[in-house]
Amino acid sequence: MKFFSKIKILLLLFIIVFYTIQAVFAKPTPPGDEDNRLNYQLKVGTVKSSIRIDGKLDESDWLEAGLATNFWQKWPTDTALAEKQTEIRVMADDNFLYISAICYDNGKRVIQNLKRDVGHWESDAFTIMLDPMNERTTGFAFGVNAGGAQFDATIAVNEDSWDWDAKWYSAVSREGDRWVAEIAIPFKTLRYDPNNTQWGINFNRIDMQQNIVSAWAKVPIQQRTIDLGFTGALDWTYQPPSMNGNVVLIPYLTGGASQDIQNERPAEYTYNAGLDAKIAVSSSLNLDLTVNPDFSQVDVDVQVTNLSRFSIFFPERRSFFLENSDLVADLGSGDIRPFFSRRIGLSNGKSVPIVFGARLSGNLSKNWRIGIMNIQTASSGDYDGQNYAVAALQRRLLKRSNLKTFFINRQAFAHGNDEMKAEDYNRVAGAEFDFVSESNKWRGSLRYHYSFNTSSLVDNDYVAGTFNRQGRNINWGMGMNKVGDNFIADLGFVPRLYNYDASRDTTIRRGYSQYWNDFYVNLYSKNSKLINMQWFGFTTEVILNKDGSFNEGGIYGGWGVNFKSRSWFNLNLNITRVALPYATSIIDGDPLPATEYEYGGVSLNYGSDPRKKFSWRVFGSYGGFYNGTRVSYGGGINFRQQPWGNFGVDFNQNEVYLPENYGTASLTLISPKVEISFTNNMFWTTFLQYNTQADNFNINSRFQWRFKPMSDLFIVYTDNYVAENFKEKNRGIVLKINYWLNL
Repeated sequence: MKFFSKIKILLLLFIIVFYTIQAVFAKPTPPGDEDNRLNYQLKVGTVKSSIRIDGKLDESDWLEAGLATNFWQKWPTDTALAEKQTEIRVMADDNFLYISAICYDNGKRVIQNLKRDVGHWESDAFTIMLDPMNERTTGFAFGVNAGGAQFDATIAVNEDSWDWDAKWYSAVSREGDRWVAEIAIPFKTLRYDPNNTQWGINFNRIDMQQNIVSAWAKVPIQQRTIDLGFTGALDWTYQPPSMNGNVVLIPYLTGGASQDIQNERPAEYTYNAGLDAKIAVSSSLNLDLTVNPDFSQVDVDVQVTNLSRFSIFFPERRSFFLENSDLVADLGSGDIRPFFSRRIGLSNGKSVPIVFGARLSGNLSKNWRIGIMNIQTASSGDYDGQNYAVAALQRRLLKRSNLKTFFINRQAFAHGNDEMKAEDYNRVAGAEFDFVSESNKWRGSLRYHYSFNTSSLVDNDYVAGTFNRQGRNINWGMGMNKVGDNFIADLGFVPRLYNYDASRDTTIRRGYSQYWNDFYVNLYSKNSKLINMQWFGFTTEVILNKDGSFNEGGIYGGWGVNFKSRSWFNLNLNITRVALPYATSIIDGDPLPATEYEYGGVSLNYGSDPRKKFSWRVFGSYGGFYNGTRVSYGGGINFRQQPWGNFGVDFNQNEVYLPENYGTASLTLISPKVEISFTNNMFWTTFLQYNTQADNFNINSRFQWRFKPMSDLFIVYTDNYVAENFKEKNRGIVLKINYWLNL
């Protein structure tokens, strides 16, 4: 059976199944579709004396504050109240927004970690979602687990930032049938309009023993718990305080030593200093400045085995780029991104010095947001200095939709001096419209980007569109991307555009058009004692060359089960067809010929109950791989000594067998990890990665002491060896101290 015949059959099945299930599952309006801000309202109480953040709630002001309770389940159902309830109170004074939560339970709690931002959603935890601009599109999340570990993030419709950190205060106390969280969020940390007297707010509770996720304002089961479209209302009886003029300085000092043993170079000793600053231009607009920044304390990337023809996307972790990052980070779609901040200050895995950076971002008003960034890097080795400028302007439309325009510029400067190289630049400009319905059921987008280059190249644009529906039981969508041969985005990430020709040892840009559609069904179990939910569905994808000829495509289907115990299982099938445009080297051996390949495969995955002290997951797959076969298997195990220790190891093995002289490969990736939390403010993490594909064995050991809120001492040790024979390559140690100073 030909490839496209299979697609036609699946599309026909798609139509039949869609209308059948739509009729079977047609129901009245599910919970959460009504306007939560009319049905869930909480008034801000006034602090008359003072609040001590100790988790005790023994101040009389708490007794007089309004009460929010009667939390609704969000998972495993959204039609019943939570079995163990939560009581919330909110107050404010001139400097802080105070929130308290009494979380009733049976005294048996799961605390995955005491480290900030780690394991929050797999622990007994409480989270606040705040929308201070009351726009339902961007906001903040603050949370604590039952062990007192903090979690914070910025929330957006398309692009959250889980690595964003802010300065705020919390404490937790634990009793027999409850645990209590007390939180103080400085108004200086938030971005808001002081003339706005209603904020969006919701509260989320994770009860691991009952296996229940609940929320104060109802959230439909198919939606994200932190979605700002389902928040209730936090009503101010007075105008929130204005925080204009807030200034934060974060100086740092570093010192370190490193040695390139492989090249027999002597040890080098370095020291450095720099400064970050945060200046509140208004209560909703912030200016971030950085001078000679250092990111040595950032967590090491988790390595993966890459057997594709294209590069792998790694997320941004550096704090300077994170606040309001959705303004530029979610431009484009999928793996087509005109802006990818990891292009700045990094080149081929090596650090490039950043001289300075400035970023103005936030809300100009309820309907207008702006992001402007300028960064200058220094010359380094064979690399010229670069100036990077990014500007984005967003206009809110309807309830949750927006229109965005942007401009991105890279400009080179002559090596060793400050003279601009007029003919060495790259610029990308464009506009995007993102539609999101008020209930978040319907989404769509239109995108147009244009690349400017010194050679006045043609066919240098990118056009895209998507449309999808996220229902209670049925999710379906479709989309397209069209990338021109010369859509060059030096500050972006467009991996499929670049094709390596092994026979000529060169990389060639080839534009393409990509079309996809998917259809998935969720079936929730009401009476089963074993299963919470089952899902099944498929995705089809076709990629065509510029002339309309076939490039690549596939059919990917699956079935999965989520069990009451929080364990899960899924089965996936795929059929892939590839027309290699050039002779291509995937593994060591002769390059694969430029011809068509069709192959299929099957994979199984299982994960055990993460609430247990000992948890594990396994996977295995078998199938074709171009003109040969590929077998993959592995998994991970973890032992948790609650609450202070996690000890685990991940394992991934790939065996590739190609005929004749095209090669074979046995690729191993083993990643042990040890995390020790001495307190909520002192941690030691050691992460090892043995990767035969990269021929590297890496040791990264990091000690962190948070001696004051957002002020840290880091000691980071790294060591690299040749994986084949464990011959040492290089080693280094860095000490860094930074201090958060409010003026």
